[in-house]
Amino acid sequence: VVMKIIKHYQEEGQGSEVVQGVLLGLVVEDRLEITNCFPFPQHTEDDADFDEVQYQMEMMRSLRHVNIDHLHVGWYQSTFYGSFVSRALLDSQFSYQHAIEESVVLIYDPIKTAQGSLCLKAYRLTPKLMEICKEKDFSADGLKKANVGHESMFEEVPIVIKNSHLVSVLLWELEDKSTAADKHELLNLSSSTHLEKSLQMLMDRVDDMSQDIVKYNNYCRSLSKQQQQKHQYIQRRQQENAQRQSRGDPPLLEEDLSKMFKPPQPPPRMDTLLIA
Repeated sequence: VVMKIIKHYQEEGQGSEVVQGVLLGLVVEDRLEITNCFPFPQHTEDDADFDEVQYQMEMMRSLRHVNIDHLHVGWYQSTFYGSFVSRALLDSQFSYQHAIEESVVLIYDPIKTAQGSLCLKAYRLTPKLMEICKEKDFSADGLKKANVGHESMFEEVPIVIKNSHLVSVLLWELEDKSTAADKHELLNLSSSTHLEKSLQMLMDRVDDMSQDIVKYNNYCRSLSKQQQQKHQYIQRRQQENAQRQSRGDPPLLEEDLSKMFKPPQPPPRMDTLLIA
């Protein structure tokens, strides 16, 4: 499965291009065994009538005919410099996990892997976040009530990669015959381009976060301003009624303040958590 994912990226992933696919396998006791996978085909705007769900069903049917594991257990995606946490990933994983409880998403980092360290991680949404996504309440109050912070959104699942014994023997033989030079030193300057790109992406995320904070501050200001106007209006009405009562006139009718002072719509906080 790992080799297929790597091969898929090498054939179709170009730089920041993300590749995705389906994971197949089965649950054995308390483990999820991923034994097969197949890629989502790349399709252009000309293939507007391409049905991804139908394609997946056809592939799984074909695999079942040749007696290969065909049960859906999640999906995989490549990442560009580790920037995979997004609203699209959250929505996709929620739909998978909602339909098939044991679903995971495998994240493959080709850049880190190319430097000699296989980077493959498995994630699931936490039960708290699943509840929030079901209710679709991403307001600040909703997230506070559910006690969801950026650190309690995803849970990482430990991965164990297993080969057949013959493949393990072959790998040992290849390692013995390999003439590859020793690994690069940590202070090697060849990593400067990767470091620069990582910092650039981190700066972009910080910019996104600051813009989101500005939006929230604007909302807080407009809410505070409206509360002041509402308070002033109530005081003015009370003074007018007091004057009318002193003249012996009936008090003014009560008005629906919620219609007169509609509270501004709070910005959703889910994007902020994802950036964090």
